[in-house]
Amino acid sequence: MRAPSNRRVFVIGYGAATPLGMRFATTFERSLAGQAGFRRVTRCRVDSACDVVGEIPDWDLGQLDFATEKEAYNWNAAVVLMTMAVCQEALRDARLEMTPAVAPRTACLMGSALNGHDAYRAAVHSLAEHGPLKVSPYLLPNLCGNLPGGKAGMLLGFTGVSFSPQGACASGNHAIGLAARLIRDGDLDFALVGGADAAILPEIIHGFDNMGATIKVKPGDRACDDPAQASRPFSRDRKGFVLSEGAGALVLAAEECVRAHGLEARAEVLGVGWTSDANHFTKPNPPTIQRAMREALADAGLQPGDVQYVNAHGTSTPRGDACEVACLREVFGPALGRIPVSSNKSQLGHTLGASAAIEAALTIEGMRRGVLLPTINYLPDPELGDLDVVPNQARRARVEIALSNSFGFGGTNCCVLFRAT
Repeated sequence: MRAPSNRRVFVIGYGAATPLGMRFATTFERSLAGQAGFRRVTRCRVDSACDVVGEIPDWDLGQLDFATEKEAYNWNAAVVLMTMAVCQEALRDARLEMTPAVAPRTACLMGSALNGHDAYRAAVHSLAEHGPLKVSPYLLPNLCGNLPGGKAGMLLGFTGVSFSPQGACASGNHAIGLAARLIRDGDLDFALVGGADAAILPEIIHGFDNMGATIKVKPGDRACDDPAQASRPFSRDRKGFVLSEGAGALVLAAEECVRAHGLEARAEVLGVGWTSDANHFTKPNPPTIQRAMREALADAGLQPGDVQYVNAHGTSTPRGDACEVACLREVFGPALGRIPVSSNKSQLGHTLGASAAIEAALTIEGMRRGVLLPTINYLPDPELGDLDVVPNQARRARVEIALSNSFGFGGTNCCVLFRAT
């Protein structure tokens, strides 16, 4: 049955697996402590100076109560088990039970930039080495973008709409925006939203290397002896992003459902702005990025001066960071001088389709605790002007309104505004 429309939408829980830890709580505490989750690649062998990556350090299938040996063997696309894990964690964190009344009104929108390339790689190897009969019958399901969310549904019991928003590195914010609209308009009561990517593969690493997107850590670079310094958004010596694996999920809920089930509202989804560049597959386009931020403000009924913190896309690429700062100056004008702008990617690297969801959860938890997470490894860049990036260590601050930016390959932009509760 359809619910009334024009409902307010709240975040009530989250889960994450990141280069700082297998659980969200670990990720947040290590972020707060100013740590970074980077090391030389161990998942595979590569012949590249882009060999500093973000791997989930304590990923252990034995800690997943659903991951039997058979389950892990059949579902060998890492995004499947990662999605199941973070959705399970998020529901437990929200204390939301899948009762017969709740399950049909609960959706799952989990995106990805690259989906199950690891499963495809394994199938290619099996075909070449052992013949066609050794190609897994689970290969095609492992490659389907909707299957991670579908498997989470089989594990957790929700039966509302389930699909994968494919917005590249903005997928997590697209998922938040789409689900918030569906809840607002009465189609749903609850939704699991976010993204997952497991891109630490030789072909992916070399592809980003040849594109010039990821940092080449060579002798003389400050990350050569200390990989923790590889990602440095807005810093004068930024050289590219650190490729990372990860997953993040948030639970959204309609206002009256939060009250009816005795749940905790942690933040309200106030506004969403989304655009596409129609310009270039990797180069950012300032006018459409600015429009995405302005549309988020308009959707929330806010003025630029109402925003108290920006969680930046902040990948640590020379062009991308400069473009984002220029767009922020255009949108916020003189007000930007008093708005902190920090990047979680300084500590997590770029988790691709998972990044926006993880960053949204970190932003909300920071608002709840009265703290701004830092941009570590920061050396001021005179070309970016006077910008408060919350340099190098966390800061106590009361924030009510926060903007979270995400932009992706193909020229896709999605910005979400949250209000602390």
